[in-house]
Amino acid sequence: MTTHARSRRARLGRAVLRRLPLVGTLVGLCLAGWLVATNDLAAVASAFGRIGFLGLCGIVLMRVAAVLACGLAWARLLEGLSPAPASACFILRFVREGINVLLPVASVGGDVLGARLLTFWGVPGALAAASVLADMLIQVATLALFAGIGALLLGQVEGAAAAELSRWTGRTLIVASLLLAGFFALQRTGLVRVLEEKVAALGRRFVREAEPRPEPRPMVQGALDAVWGRARRGHLAQSVALHALAWLFGVAEVAIVLACIGDVPVGLTEVVVIEALGQAIKAAAFLVPSGLGVQEGGFVLLCGLFGIDGGTALALSLAKRVPDVVLGLPALVVWQNLEARRSALGPAASPP
Repeated sequence: MTTHARSRRARLGRAVLRRLPLVGTLVGLCLAGWLVATNDLAAVASAFGRIGFLGLCGIVLMRVAAVLACGLAWARLLEGLSPAPASACFILRFVREGINVLLPVASVGGDVLGARLLTFWGVPGALAAASVLADMLIQVATLALFAGIGALLLGQVEGAAAAELSRWTGRTLIVASLLLAGFFALQRTGLVRVLEEKVAALGRRFVREAEPRPEPRPMVQGALDAVWGRARRGHLAQSVALHALAWLFGVAEVAIVLACIGDVPVGLTEVVVIEALGQAIKAAAFLVPSGLGVQEGGFVLLCGLFGIDGGTALALSLAKRVPDVVLGLPALVVWQNLEARRSALGPAASPP
């Protein structure tokens, strides 16, 4: 294959990847529109209105607590390995969330940018990337555990639909666990180093002999080995515990919404199932920005199992999107300020 053909295929691949989030957004909008059209808007508005200002404030506070817990979990992974303070992880965790929920990117776009922004604090690029990879793995692993608990609780609910969904979720989680194990093995067995070397060799083929060769860059594999090191088991355990705690704050969000709406016959078990499986459904559709439409459909499905009407389910989803906007918009402003400051000070500038 000629160099021109390879370059053309690479451009085509990049174009397809860039359009995937846009396609996901359109699919999500269509699904959201269909859900709105097939449900009583007056019932949705009535249920949402009963949440009230204080209820929405409580939801936002729970989300702040969840993001702070995730930021601290990320900071624990980096402690002792980088000069970045914990405050940098707190700030960038809000930025990661804001990008993921408000911009038309796949739900990992904010994490990629978060790794880049972390280098503004003097963290080597390889370590920044490795810390985000490890943080994402721990987050998804704790979500799988959380969803597994939800599936087990759902299995105790009477009804054929609940039993079938519980079995289907259990089978899906088995597959997801195998994929997670493979991703962890990829980070721990040195395959990342092999991939890096292949990419570097491919890049050198396009560098003219007359041009100076760039100096070797730090390898991500070495940074991953440092993050997952045996001596850091305490840091890793704390990161896992903090991510697990963050999911529980989501349970509190659902409990606050349903308590404010009132006349909803659910207890703690039902609330855990709704949040756990709702988050799992949203995560499975990561190509749809912010799970637009998917989150709403998931809540309608799950709430229906417990006799909760579609209007209340959509009001719940709408309420959980309030923190996305309230916290996401300032996060985007912070991101732009960081970029502008870095650009003004130059690449050799000190960390913010």
